Amino acid sequence: MHRALDVGVIGCGTAGAAASLFLARAGHAVTLYERVPAPGPVGAGIVLQPTGQTVLAELGLLAPIVAKAARLSGLVCVTGSGRTIVDLSYSSEDPEMFGLGLHRGVLFEALFGAVRCEPGVGLRLRVEVGALRPAAAGRVVVVAADGAAQGTHDLVVVADGARSHLGGGAGLTRASSTYPWGALWFVARDPEAQFTGRLEQTVVGNRRMLGLLPTGQGPDDADPVPHVSLYWSLRCDAVDAWRAAGLAPWKEEILALRPDAAPVLAQIEDASQVTLAVYHDVVMPRWHTRNVVVLGDAAHAMSPQLGQGCNLALIDAWTLAACVDEAPSVADALSSYSSRRADHLDFYQFATRWLTPFFQSDHGWLGVLRDAGMGAMSKLAFFEREMVRAMAGSKLGVFGAQLRISRPDRG
Repeated sequence: MHRALDVGVIGCGTAGAAASLFLARAGHAVTLYERVPAPGPVGAGIVLQPTGQTVLAELGLLAPIVAKAARLSGLVCVTGSGRTIVDLSYSSEDPEMFGLGLHRGVLFEALFGAVRCEPGVGLRLRVEVGALRPAAAGRVVVVAADGAAQGTHDLVVVADGARSHLGGGAGLTRASSTYPWGALWFVARDPEAQFTGRLEQTVVGNRRMLGLLPTGQGPDDADPVPHVSLYWSLRCDAVDAWRAAGLAPWKEEILALRPDAAPVLAQIEDASQVTLAVYHDVVMPRWHTRNVVVLGDAAHAMSPQLGQGCNLALIDAWTLAACVDEAPSVADALSSYSSRRADHLDFYQFATRWLTPFFQSDHGWLGVLRDAGMGAMSKLAFFEREMVRAMAGSKLGVFGAQLRISRPDRG
């Protein structure tokens, strides 16, 4: 774009922070609105896929993240009896490809720290945006929840998470539903580095799933000890019963599946230490108007079965900045953005909706079908390759087309 824009970004999570950095470094004036006074990470362990690594390398932020993350060679999923149903390795697609398990706080601190140091970004904390209002000359007014106008912008980026209401307020149709199943999360210290190398899952039907994700160091530089994230599938309406039962039966159930999880469980002394993650499914037929665009979970929140949330958000931000740079107008840039993101996001929304009931649902026969079908499919080279590509975040359709992944200098 030949002129510098005045851009308002709402939400300083992964998508909002990355978009702010890309746009500010391209010469645009960015105001980043965040409702909380002291932003911080929400959630536990995440997987930074090769796609997300590529974007962070473009921002110059990958090396410090790699220094704290746990390198992952792949994913293995076994049944309660120990039978392997999925064993995927990044190296089967590319010998130099790997995932990164990390504490969400490490990614947050890298992005938010860069935002605070970026001269082209004005950070406005304690501003809860309530509405977007059209203004003269095709601009948009950001209005706080108390009705006070906060700023007028050429372009507004909505990136305030899965519970966002601003897309609808801008005239965009948005449907959001909550998955009946969520997961309990706990981040444990792993001083002996007992859990390394890959994400390990144990499933019993589709009502029990235990995950152990190496997460590397936490965001606190004074604590260099590696961590591991434990997650446990649970119906959201069963959480009160889980708390009432106490920790002992839950720990016994986990130990029956993974006796080596004892050092992790020993660190959980109270149910308040365990966090419940609730998952949303967000559908928007259109992600933009002529001067408003919705990114990240606000646009396409989904189940975490394929581990793509933060990676899709980073790709959103990178693609938006490229479209703004190339297009002659804001309207053209946003139209180009939606076109470029459609195949990638459509595939992952379709795939996660299709896959989730096989791992988290009340339909027991789906678990039986999963164990038989996925175990057989993963032994076939073609399906193994496609499953690895889906894990890596590069799929643009059911078969064939891929998002291009560079080989960044990971430090």
